[in-house]
Amino acid sequence: QVQLVESGGGLVQAGGSLRLSCAASGRTFSSYTMGWFRQAPGKEREFVARIAWSGAITLYSDSVKGRFTISGDNAKSTVYLQMNSLTPEDTAVYYCAATSGLGSSYASRYDYWGQGTQVTVST
Repeated sequence: QVQLVESGGGLVQAGGSLRLSCAASGRTFSSYTMGWFRQAPGKEREFVARIAWSGAITLYSDSVKGRFTISGDNAKSTVYLQMNSLTPEDTAVYYCAATSGLGSSYASRYDYWGQGTQVTVST
């Protein structure tokens, strides 16, 4: 079983920055793809970014590309999401996820999920 715990969320003004962390424990595999998703009230969970533990392959949604950066530290079993130039539209609960299958931007393809961390961007 893989356990994921997010941290780093909070309240920030528009234009500000936050860095989210996702610490993984339990049985993990270097072949896993790690992803970040977010869900705002009344909306479906949407893909934000993903990274392959092996190969340093990354992919971003169009809405965050150029503003957010996903990175990982295999030695610490931790994935990060650096968020810059935040806007109120980025307000959501952010979730870390992992899949043992091929890399995917679909939430339904991920096997493990963290509990989420709230990010609120004020005007």
